[in-house]
Amino acid sequence: MISDELVEEVRARSDLVGVVGEGVELKKSGKDWKGKCPFHEDRTPSFYVVPDKGFYKCFGCGESGDVFAFVMKQTGMEFLDAVKHLGERFGVEIPDTVRTGGEREDPLQIHYEANAFARTWFRERLLDPVVGLAARAYLDQRGIDAETAERFGLGWAPDDRHGLRAAASKHAFSVELLLETGLLTESERRAEPYDRFRGRLIFPIESLTGRVVGFGGRVLDGGGKGRPKYLNSPESPIYVKGEVLYGLSWNRNSIRREGCALVVEGYMDVVALAAAGISHSVATLGTAMTDQHARLLSRYANKVILLFDSDDAGLRATFRAADLLLSHGAHPSVVTFPAGEDPDTVVRVEGREGLEGYLDSAVDVLDRKLQLLDEKGFFGTIDRVRIAVDKVLPTLRATRDPTLSDIYIARVAERTGVRRETLQAEVVRGRHAGVGSSTSGPDARYLGRSEKGPHGVGRRLSLDRLGAERQMLLVLLRSPEWLDRALERVGPGEFRDPAYRAIFEALIEKPDLSDTSGLSPEASTALEGLCGDTTEIEHPERAFSDYLSVLEDRAFQAQQDELERDLRSASSDDSRRKVLERLDELRRLRRGRWNVVRREGPVGIGEAEPRVNG
Repeated sequence: MISDELVEEVRARSDLVGVVGEGVELKKSGKDWKGKCPFHEDRTPSFYVVPDKGFYKCFGCGESGDVFAFVMKQTGMEFLDAVKHLGERFGVEIPDTVRTGGEREDPLQIHYEANAFARTWFRERLLDPVVGLAARAYLDQRGIDAETAERFGLGWAPDDRHGLRAAASKHAFSVELLLETGLLTESERRAEPYDRFRGRLIFPIESLTGRVVGFGGRVLDGGGKGRPKYLNSPESPIYVKGEVLYGLSWNRNSIRREGCALVVEGYMDVVALAAAGISHSVATLGTAMTDQHARLLSRYANKVILLFDSDDAGLRATFRAADLLLSHGAHPSVVTFPAGEDPDTVVRVEGREGLEGYLDSAVDVLDRKLQLLDEKGFFGTIDRVRIAVDKVLPTLRATRDPTLSDIYIARVAERTGVRRETLQAEVVRGRHAGVGSSTSGPDARYLGRSEKGPHGVGRRLSLDRLGAERQMLLVLLRSPEWLDRALERVGPGEFRDPAYRAIFEALIEKPDLSDTSGLSPEASTALEGLCGDTTEIEHPERAFSDYLSVLEDRAFQAQQDELERDLRSASSDDSRRKVLERLDELRRLRRGRWNVVRREGPVGIGEAEPRVNG
């Protein structure tokens, strides 16, 4: 049998309009498409395709279904064959392993079983009268009642390096499997693998079908001293962060009923809102919103409200997410909280009514951009207006709803004084050039079309057009909490471009870039381009590691080449011996040679997961 996860991945990746459009002449009708029904003699178009919801419906004969149903009806295929057919077409590999006796086996089943066991083990630790006492008190303090904790499967990982490992070994889960799922981790300082999650409140992360694919963990205090407040499972054969939204498996029906999804920054926000009776929220998992996230969310709701931090980094994340959502036909709005507030703190202090007040005052994303530009004086001079237009063009280009696009262009024309025809031409020209769209950008390894990867998980094809320096900065601007990890392996000297080097140095000085007054005009222009880039980077953890390796290898190679030149030109045995010693030292110290940490001391690569607010 084919796993539910693979079926959902094929469904999510399939282009329903494209599949139906091969046999039916479709015309745009608002957000939907309509044509003559292929299943009966249809004189007037009564057949509708609703891509946002992933289904078709004929109001003449009553036929309806999803992309699999359409292929089965049109071709006579069985369900499994339809899934395979669409998987092959849209880049999802369907494994064809077979058990003895002919029954097909899911090769990833053992991974799900290991995570299910861990979820139960963590849950039992939370409910233990003694072991889970502090964690239950913390949940009570945060307003999370027992019913909500049970609904989300919250658990507790005791501060024990071998508790889960010992329990799992009794059930024949191998160390290799537990390492691959991320339940165990390794360190050069320790001879044996040990529990990744220790002394943390545990949040199981579920796929759309309710199977546990990973975990998030939060310390009960503020973290620090090498202990990040938040720690997530690394990516694994069953867990890709850019394709999973925390809370969607529990809240998708509420999202459909409300016709609206709330997007928050952390799993604690999702749980806290549910405890307050607000059950239509989801959270990204330590990564910026991806194109896959936006596509998935737009299947459940046309309206999306973004509740991110209101600082500069939060606004950048908000506008990137909004443009991705617009590119999939959703209509995003923005909530602005007072400094230091988030959904969790608001519902704890002001209750559900308090948060609903903020939701009622949510502002359309373009209106919010125009507000901020006005507050910063961008409509006072011709030069500044020109810059303001450039800042809103990515949003205009991303908008796929034709009516909303027309409204947006009219709004910008009115505010800037630029003619509508000029703006429309800029939008069309940018779309043709691939500027500001969610599928254009620096490195197709983590975006664009997919290739078949291990376990049927889509991977991205490598192009690497604009260089690792720009890519690394793009990742760090979206996830500044990863800066310490970057500094363990590279420093400013690895950046050859002066503008990019200056931006990297500014990040080291102030990760939130609250003061960029010292940047040169060239660096400021480069930073503007990076901040306005809405390019999706899927699998950011993998991308981050790859870009680091490129910079690190390039620096190593340059030093090695220089030493080899010195070796060739050495005039004596003593000189050659000294150069060889330096070459040997360089190779030994290649990894981690910077070991620079800004704040609380070094954090191991296995421990430093992206921060998720909560």
